[in-house]
Amino acid sequence: MKSLEECRSEIDAVDRQIVRLFEERMQLCCEVAQYKIENGMQVLDRSREEKVLESRAAMLGDPYWKDSVRSLFEGIMALSRAEQQKLLEAAGEGKS
Repeated sequence: MKSLEECRSEIDAVDRQIVRLFEERMQLCCEVAQYKIENGMQVLDRSREEKVLESRAAMLGDPYWKDSVRSLFEGIMALSRAEQQKLLEAAGEGKS
């Protein structure tokens, strides 16, 4: 059995990866916002978000975590939408 400190150290390492990947994902969301600005699109696409949530749940090796991964990505997508909305508003596109 691992010690508590070993477990926490491994969690810290995973968290560093999560933060790096989150930042990468948010940068990509800014690129999506730019595309939406250029093409007069709205931020929210409910059907796309539902497909994303379902596909991320399907990626799980253990379906036990389905509700948790769905909640995780709902939060991530809410942050992405908020950032996209700020960029659209800064570009003069207003509320979408």
